[in-house]
Amino acid sequence: MTLRDLKPGQQGVVTSISALGLVKRRIMDMGITPGVEIRVIKVAPLGDPVEVNVRGYELSLRKEELQQIEMG
Repeated sequence: MTLRDLKPGQQGVVTSISALGLVKRRIMDMGITPGVEIRVIKVAPLGDPVEVNVRGYELSLRKEELQQIEMG
């Protein structure tokens, strides 16, 4: 399951990040690392971007980024 599969109000724990190189580094620099809990707050009307809560702050991510974050 990926972060993209979660609906607003659902939460999960990051198990891994499948992105490579600079994309992975960018995701991790935003505080999304294995073991951190993420809650989906809301989804834009057309489905992109998605607002999530991670480490106490809100963050907007695109669908492409969500697909690369594996959840447990």
